Amino acid sequence: MAKGNIGVTSDNIFPVIKKFLYSDHEIFLRELVSNAVDATQKLKTLAAVGDFKGELGDLTVRVDVNKKKGTLTITDRGIGMTADEIDKYINQIAFSGAEEFLEKYKNDAQAIIGHFGLGFYSSFMVSKKVEIFTQSYQAETTAQHWSCKGDPEYTLEDTIKADRGTEIVLHIDDDNKDFLEDAKIQELLTKYCKFLPIEIAFGKKKEWKDGKNVETKNDNIINITNPAWTRKPADLTDEDYNAFYHELNPMAEDPLFHIHLNVDYPFNLTGILYFPKIKNNIEMQRNKIQLYCNQVYVTDHVENIVPEYLTLLHGVIDSPDIPLNVSRSYLQSDSNVKKISSHITKKVADRLNEIFKADRLQFEEKWDNLKLFIQYGMLSDEKFYERAEKFALLKNIDGKYFTFDEYKTLVGENQKDKNGDVIYLYANNSDEQYSYIQHAKDKGYDVLIMDGQLDVHVVSQLEQKFEKTRFVRVDSDVIDKIIQKDDTSKVTLSNDQRDALVTVFDSQIPTLEKTNFIVTFEQLEATTSPVFITQNEFMRRMKEMSSLQGGMMSFYGEMPDSYNLVVNTAHPIIEKILTDEETACGASIAPITTELSDVKTKHDKLKETHKDKKDEEVPAAEKTELEELQKKMDELTDHKKAVLKSFASETKQVRQLIDLALLASNMLKGEALANFVKRSVELL
Repeated sequence: MAKGNIGVTSDNIFPVIKKFLYSDHEIFLRELVSNAVDATQKLKTLAAVGDFKGELGDLTVRVDVNKKKGTLTITDRGIGMTADEIDKYINQIAFSGAEEFLEKYKNDAQAIIGHFGLGFYSSFMVSKKVEIFTQSYQAETTAQHWSCKGDPEYTLEDTIKADRGTEIVLHIDDDNKDFLEDAKIQELLTKYCKFLPIEIAFGKKKEWKDGKNVETKNDNIINITNPAWTRKPADLTDEDYNAFYHELNPMAEDPLFHIHLNVDYPFNLTGILYFPKIKNNIEMQRNKIQLYCNQVYVTDHVENIVPEYLTLLHGVIDSPDIPLNVSRSYLQSDSNVKKISSHITKKVADRLNEIFKADRLQFEEKWDNLKLFIQYGMLSDEKFYERAEKFALLKNIDGKYFTFDEYKTLVGENQKDKNGDVIYLYANNSDEQYSYIQHAKDKGYDVLIMDGQLDVHVVSQLEQKFEKTRFVRVDSDVIDKIIQKDDTSKVTLSNDQRDALVTVFDSQIPTLEKTNFIVTFEQLEATTSPVFITQNEFMRRMKEMSSLQGGMMSFYGEMPDSYNLVVNTAHPIIEKILTDEETACGASIAPITTELSDVKTKHDKLKETHKDKKDEEVPAAEKTELEELQKKMDELTDHKKAVLKSFASETKQVRQLIDLALLASNMLKGEALANFVKRSVELL
């Protein structure tokens, strides 16, 4: 028996391993199984080149749990190790400068990247003792037994082992007994080892018999040794690709498209990326790309390898050229990572363009699911935008699809206003904005449907990209004002008539939470609705963007919604209401108006005499007189409004017109809707 110290001149190596090298204890199993697979792969290579003449036999890597003994064992029939190889690969953690290394990096765990192969030592994170029983494939070598209790001292002695390969026995410590549970080990093997190239067996398969699960004689193989991404695209069918997608995402719908990555220069990269069906909720779709290194699972956080918007894709990336730290848990910043990211971006855009050109009808059918992903890319990456503008689509209210150039040709002249700007009309809810859409279509205009999660941002982006183009939601104003071909007719109401109608209509607008209405007037065609509601494009867009972005934009989100209640002064009903108001209220309002005019004249004259005086130079009596005149003006104004409000409350047509406008904008609900129905019956 030989005793010795592991080749590190500091006792600090095991605390460093336990505390720093591995961010998650569970990956010890990945490291040990990966080592077993590597040893098996090496033996297969030696056999292929003729350096190993023996029978390969069963190469299955086996994982076993013995709860009674408190052990977890990983066994392979790979190349095994000699005593010298144990000394080189196990005992010498660092071939040189170990103490200097530990001193240099003791306060910087992530700087350990790439220096040493410490995978085996991850076993000490969960073990109070680790044993190795190994027999080299080489003839005339003696089997070895190595043992260590998690300190620099080890023992190494000759032993007898019937078969080549290595058996690693972990004596699990008291803090990690969960790693002796079959369910836990099954979960970890499935997570980390599902696609390793050598079969991994964990226990026996079970089948349901006589009302219970019964163990069979067949090995429970937990992995697929030749996953789809390792095979040639020519050897795979669409069914194969879909089957692999469901291996990764068992409960998901079939994907839309896939991209098979296969690069060997200037870096090695394989993988398959899928376009899932995405309509909304970006956050729920992230972290569905798994990163592998030679079929060993590393992570599903690949933000540093692919641009953020590509994290909406699902699938697998496998590359031995992506630099990882010793625990394989963190990516290094490296030129290869940037090259890989650029390549994947280009490959995705090229594939989409290829599908678009090859089968446009199929592309259009899947656009509603692709849209969110493509828009996210266009907003996030200028280079992606430049590629995507060839195949990105706009969809109109009739369900027809257009490229950017096609749509410009369609509406470029017809929807040009008097200033030469092309107006792209859009709706975000074809049912709620139906009447506005119809008004636009009656004018011969086309309306886009933009009801996606990112459409409000895309609209702003396209306005910057397209020359002399504005996007305006179809309910933001009267259609003749949205696309103003010439000067519109001016409202001919007098100031008194304006004030009267503002009071009449404003007094009957129902109170809605966080909602303001402003009564405005337009002289439109007599056939246009007498009253309707619009919302300023800029403010509405800012509020919608704030709901997605937050931050400084949240200021807009806190503001109440502001709408215009537009009164069409050319409509016969409005003309009649105005005539009725003047008839019903004229006698009462005339003396109020006369008195108000007299008081205002006195107020303004007195105010004028104070124009060039400082406040302290104005006599107190005059200040008091001004206050009394102002108070009298307010009282007369309130009296006048009270007369008009009384008329409005007794004139059912006023509230009916307002409710019709609210109804057309899907804003009439609850008690107000019930009252509208009742009033409608009464008016009939």
